[in-house]
Amino acid sequence: AGGGGQCLSYAGCNFLRQRLVLSTLSGRPLKIRKIRAKEEDPGLRDFEACFIRLIDKVTNGSRIEINQTGTTLYYQPGLLYGGSLEHDCSPSRSIGYYLESLLCLAPFMKHPLKIVLRGVTNDQVDPSVDVLKATALPLLKKFGIDGESLEIKINRRGMPPKGGGEILFTCPVRKVLQPIQFTDPGKIKRIRGTAYSVRVSPQMANRMVESARSILNKFLPDIYIYTDHMKGISSGKSPGFGICLIAETINGTILSAELASNPQGQGAAVLPEDLGQNCAKLLLEEIYRGGCVDSTNQSLALLLMTLGQQDVSKVLLGPLSPYTIEFLRHLRSFFQIMFKIETKSPEEEHKGGEKVLMTCVGIGFSNLSKTIR
Repeated sequence: AGGGGQCLSYAGCNFLRQRLVLSTLSGRPLKIRKIRAKEEDPGLRDFEACFIRLIDKVTNGSRIEINQTGTTLYYQPGLLYGGSLEHDCSPSRSIGYYLESLLCLAPFMKHPLKIVLRGVTNDQVDPSVDVLKATALPLLKKFGIDGESLEIKINRRGMPPKGGGEILFTCPVRKVLQPIQFTDPGKIKRIRGTAYSVRVSPQMANRMVESARSILNKFLPDIYIYTDHMKGISSGKSPGFGICLIAETINGTILSAELASNPQGQGAAVLPEDLGQNCAKLLLEEIYRGGCVDSTNQSLALLLMTLGQQDVSKVLLGPLSPYTIEFLRHLRSFFQIMFKIETKSPEEEHKGGEKVLMTCVGIGFSNLSKTIR
């Protein structure tokens, strides 16, 4: 396959997804050593092995070598192929863990991706499919990745520990991405949300809505939180409930917050009232952090800016998450790209916390696997 330069070498199990995604896009082979080498149960976890299998499915001609103990991984990326696929995600992480990376890769496939993912749709660790649907899809549209075929459809919900959820993700392919100038988040105009309950009383959802509204109504009138009570086979294999809230500004910035109940058999029972109120507070915190992209999607925005045409892209973000900071380091290693980072104090912006203005010139990445018609 086409060599993409030198092999990059890392140690440890952190940021495995970032490294595999960037290796696939840049075509640079990757070696990761000492994956949990000192632990009693060394090597890759089941959800990581499951992620590697997913990467193998969406590419063609990738070479993956894992040693006996699972502590060393060698990956030589193939071409992003896409097409119609299905994948059973490990229930120890939610579908969001896998979907976040697919969102980074999908626009650059040879064939438009149409994939059914099965597993846990909402948990307490990873972004839920609801939040990714509400925040990541509009972000992709800003870079010119849009059309009817861009969607995330939740067929079934699945709560941990057993999962049983199912979603469909489809995404069109693009030859090139548009640069973006997204520096004014604008004022919040409305709040939307979903309160869901599966295998528990539908009343749970209404109770979460009431308590979330009791806080948010003080700030603005346009609030609508849908209740979603899935029954029968669509409700997965484990009981649970949760809520996700989305704030939208006049300029199309979308900020999100979400909470889910404790998995069956783990931790104390949570009251839906507490969940609703705490989620509303989390949303207010996310609004305070602000920026044009919420903290879940910072790295997706930076990746799409990096891969844009050779033109300047700018985006205003709230405080960078540790995950994003590491992602910037990885972008430099894989694509030799540096962002200009300027801090904006709240005084200049009159609102919220510290903001960061991120500027870069895209590398003019063009989707080589897409056939030109």
